[in-house]
Order: sequence, then C-alpha cells, then structure tokens
Amino acid sequence: MEYVVEMLNIRKEFPGIVANDNITLQLKEGEIHALLGENGAGKSTLMGMLFGMYKPDRGCIKVRGKEVKISNPNVANDLGIGMVHQHFKLVDNFTVTENIILGCEPRKGLTVDIKTAAKKIEELSKQYGLNVDPYAKIENISVGMQQRVEILKMLYRNANVLIFDEPTAVLTPSEIDELISIMKNMTKEGKSIILITHKLKEIKEAANRCTVIRRGKYIGTVDVKDTTEADMAKMMVGREVSFKVEKTEAKPKDIVVKIEDLCVNNNKKVLGLKNFSLDIRAGEIVGIAGVEGNGQTELVEALTGMRSVESGNIIFKGRNIVKDSIRERIDDGMAHIPEDRHKRGLILDYTMEDNMVLKAYKKKPFSNKGLINRAKISEYAQKIIETFDVRSGEGGKSIARSLSGGNQQKGVIGREIESNPDFLIAVQPTRGLDVGSIEYIHKRLVEQRDLGKAVLLVSLELDEVLNVSDRIAVVNNGELVGIVNASETNENEVGLMMAGIKKEEA
Repeated sequence: MEYVVEMLNIRKEFPGIVANDNITLQLKEGEIHALLGENGAGKSTLMGMLFGMYKPDRGCIKVRGKEVKISNPNVANDLGIGMVHQHFKLVDNFTVTENIILGCEPRKGLTVDIKTAAKKIEELSKQYGLNVDPYAKIENISVGMQQRVEILKMLYRNANVLIFDEPTAVLTPSEIDELISIMKNMTKEGKSIILITHKLKEIKEAANRCTVIRRGKYIGTVDVKDTTEADMAKMMVGREVSFKVEKTEAKPKDIVVKIEDLCVNNNKKVLGLKNFSLDIRAGEIVGIAGVEGNGQTELVEALTGMRSVESGNIIFKGRNIVKDSIRERIDDGMAHIPEDRHKRGLILDYTMEDNMVLKAYKKKPFSNKGLINRAKISEYAQKIIETFDVRSGEGGKSIARSLSGGNQQKGVIGREIESNPDFLIAVQPTRGLDVGSIEYIHKRLVEQRDLGKAVLLVSLELDEVLNVSDRIAVVNNGELVGIVNASETNENEVGLMMAGIKKEEA
C-alpha cells in the first residue's frame, strides 16, 4: 500500500520534555486523517516536523515512498505539503490576493501581475466552493474568511497534502459545517488532509481514520466509522470522560451585577451593544449565546473597563462602576478570563509564575513596601500549575510562549479563579481545550457558582452554553433577544434566537 506521507518512529525532544516518543502516522491518498490528542500531547510538534519547522531527532519521513529531509517550510512547499496554522499568518492591510502571492509573486516584466493572480485565485475559490473575494482587505473580512485565505494560499502553491491545525477553534457552528464540506471537496479532487483537532464531533463528521497520541506516545489508529466518540475520548485522555456537566440546581441570591440600558460603541464607532440590560446574581451562571461579533466583545470590554460606555449603567455590588479604572474593578472583586489569551491574558515573554501574579504582585505576600518576594510568588504559581494541570517543561519557570495553547489557557483560568472574585467573567474559557480539560474547567465554573459567586459565561460553543449555564441571554446584532432557562430550552430554540427570531415568533 503506498501512502502519500509516512512519518515512521518519530522522536523529538525539547529541553525537559519528550514531545514525540516513537510516533508513526501514515496518510492515504484522498483521505481526511484526524490527529487527536490532549493539549500538549505533541500534535503540533509532529506536524511541525512534517512542515519543516523542526527536525526529528529520530525516525524518518517518506513522501510517496521516498525518504525526505524537510529542513524548512520551503522544502515542504516544494514537496506539495501545506499548513493552515492555528494563529493565521496574514498581513492585515493587504488584500486577499496580495497575501496569497506573497513570496511567489507572478511578474509581468518588472511589475507584479496582480490581475492574473486574482483570476487564478477566483477560479480556485470557485472550484473548492470557498467564496472568497480576491480584492477584499484582510482587516475587513471575518475570521472564517481569513481561514479560507490561508487555505487558498496552499492551493495556489499546488499543495496536495494539507495540514489543518485546529481549524475550527475560531469558527461559528455554520462556518464549521462549511469548512467540513470544503475539506471533503478537496479530498474529492485528490488532496489528502491531516486534521489536528480534539473535537470528537468533528472527527466523526469529517475524518476517515484517526490517529491518537497521548503525552507524546502513539496510542493507535482507528477507523472513525467503527469507533464511538467515547472510545476516542478514552484513548486520548486515558480514562472515561463525562460529556455532561454534573451540577445541582442553582440557588441564586442577591444581584451582584446589574446592567442597565448599556450602549457601547464598536471599533467602527457605531453602537455594537444597544440598550442592553441584564442582572447576574450570586450563585448562578448566566450564559451569553450568540454568533461571533454580535455585541459580546463590547459587553465584556465595557464590564471589565477596557472600553468606555456611551450610556447606561453597570452597578457592581451596589455601586455604579462605569467610570472606574480596570485596576479598581479588579481590586473590587472582578476577574476576567479573556477570549484572546495572547493579547489580553498573558505576557508571552514572561515566565508562567510572573504571569500568575500579574494582578496581585503589588499586594502582600508577593511584595512588601515595593520589594518583590520571589519565594512566595513561586509557591503561589506552583499551586495554580498543579491544581489546573498546566503542563510545561520547567513548571513555573517556563516562558509562557513555550507552552501549548491549551496549557496557556489553563494557566489564565487558574489565575483568575484563584484570585477569589465575586464576579467571574469567562469568555470562551475552553477554546482550544481537550475533553479532559474541558470537563475540569466546567467543574471549576460550577464550583465558583456553588461558592456563591456570580459567573458570566460568554461562549460560541452552543453546547457549552446550554450545558454549563443556569440562565441564557441570547444576543443578536448587539441587542438582547431574550433570556431562557437552560433546563427548559434546547439547541434549536437558542439557535433560532441567535438568528434574531424571538421566542414568541418561533
């Protein structure tokens, strides 16, 4: 049997950690092959070697039966291997076409021939059902469209093996369905795809076979149609995983946060949130459901103090805080798990232990009269790292940048929960986490609720909102469509509300 790509007995070590320990992956022509594993299991490292970002310490890589040395991404491109990274690599103020031809510009005499390129891109876009406008600027298109630009970048360079690194982490439910059908179109045209993911539902929908790795070791390869989600979860985590959130009924007490007629501008200087009102009580989790870009960001940034309010009030513990600084809100008992862990959650070049005290380093015991107490900081950080299972080569001394995305996320969540807030705002808290970690984070959110905290959960994962929340507020186009009790609603009803159809009409 000839495989398009074979990675045989691959080993890769980094200081303090064996990322890949004797892993084999064989990709057949025209298949979608899922690569499944927890955060930090070594999925991205393995694919990084196929794409020429790292060199394996042991083992060999064959492309169409011939052994190859992939010393850098250009060699990978020449071999017909392309990769869509988790964090896109696009130039914001360039057009789609300019981004796609970067580095292999077609020329007409001395000038770059944009017209011919745009025409080729339009044809590719049609052929694979991508619907991309070659002349649009990156900064003006949705994240889902940007991803399609990354896909076109590979197709334009004639890649026939495509690596997708957690492609659905940034997509809405309908964009995910579209992406899966795009991937299936590509395999019909003879392309072969490796899909790195930890979303079992998507593997069931998209993949033919699935290779599972756990803590850097190869666990097995299975046919997806003969394997249940629970089986794959067990292979990946090493134990049974519960997909249901265990919780008793909420016992809400006093109102902690009262949002009254809040109006907030978006980046385009028009109202992104319109006359929004909502109460959040101690001892309940209120979920916000909506398609990305319907006012969630404006709401969260107004609550946390990152964006100013046009009109309306935010009453926190009986006091209007719309004029308070971010630090005043934090000191007053507000915590925030941000949506973008890189921009808002961590300082990537600091160690994990410094990141764990970013909000508390001015207080005792971490400092006294302006002198930092290193030992106390290390001890506190170590506690968070152990409690939240943050895996890294050198514990608290690891630089944040060196951790996998999911482990960075667990660190941020740990810091926010350990600050013992009265009001916890969790935005996309499980984005990019695997089932084992998701189960743990959900438990911790419910535990905060049961300790009598007010919790606001903002998530694009509809099942997460339905599963974790007690009440759900649905937003559409910056307005509150309605509030429903999680126990009395379903995906269908909330989905219609997200599309702006009110409950009475439905």
